Amino acid sequence: MQLSAQVVGVADGDTITVLSDDRKQYKLRLAFIDAPEKAMPFGQVAKQALSDLIYRQTVTASIIDVDRYGRGVAVIEHNQRDINLQQVTAGLAWHYTQYTKGQSSTDFERYESAQTQAKSQKTGLWADQHPTPPWDWRKANRNN
Repeated sequence: MQLSAQVVGVADGDTITVLSDDRKQYKLRLAFIDAPEKAMPFGQVAKQALSDLIYRQTVTASIIDVDRYGRGVAVIEHNQRDINLQQVTAGLAWHYTQYTKGQSSTDFERYESAQTQAKSQKTGLWADQHPTPPWDWRKANRNN
C-alpha cells in the first residue's frame, strides 16, 4: 500500500505518525532499519535528525508489512530520497538485516554500503568504539 501523508509526529529515530490525505492517522515503523532507542546514546540525535528531515513534510509511505504492535512497516520517501536509507547514511540507524523481508537485493546492497561507509568514517553512532545495537539493548533492558 502506498500513501501520501503529512508527518505529524516523530516518536524516535525509526517511528513516525502520519496523517494521510483522506485524514487517517497511521503509526509507521521505518522498514529495514533500527535506530537507537531514545534512552540510548544517539537516540535523541536520531530522533531529531528524522524530525529535521520530515516533520510537517508531505512524504510517500510504501507500507510493506505490519509489525507485532500494529504499526505499518514502511519505506518513507521525501523529495525522491529514501529517508530510511538516509538514517543509515547519517550513522543514526543500523541496517536491520534480521528484518529485510521485502527488501530488493539492490536496496539491501545500498543499505549495507551506506552502513559500511558510516562505520569507516565514524559517522554518528559509529563514533563510539563499540556501539550497542538497539536489539541487544532492548533484550538487556526488557525486565527493567
